[in-house]
Amino acid sequence: MFLLAKDICTDPGMKGIWKTIGNVLTVFKIVIPLLIIIFGMIDLGRAVVASKDDEVKKAIKQLAFRAVAGVIIFFVPTLVSFVFSLVAVNGDNPDADNNCVTCITSPSSC
Repeated sequence: MFLLAKDICTDPGMKGIWKTIGNVLTVFKIVIPLLIIIFGMIDLGRAVVASKDDEVKKAIKQLAFRAVAGVIIFFVPTLVSFVFSLVAVNGDNPDADNNCVTCITSPSSC
């Protein structure tokens, strides 16, 4: 069991998986803020054109929830780094654990 855990971050096959996860997170960090801005503009535009106070308040509240979701996406890499530092499986070689974190947070340098 422990042999498997020690090879997770250094295995070349797993490195590709960590890099793919890192690429997906990078795309999310770019696409989600753009979607928040676009949908926020559309919703607020509709509410302002309708000129109803209730709709404007509802659109602002929805925009705030979307913004919070976008901010949470930016904290995912930090959370991943924190979890990997807590679960450092390879006490003899801490650089092996850092390989996983590096591949996830910065896939181009993996």
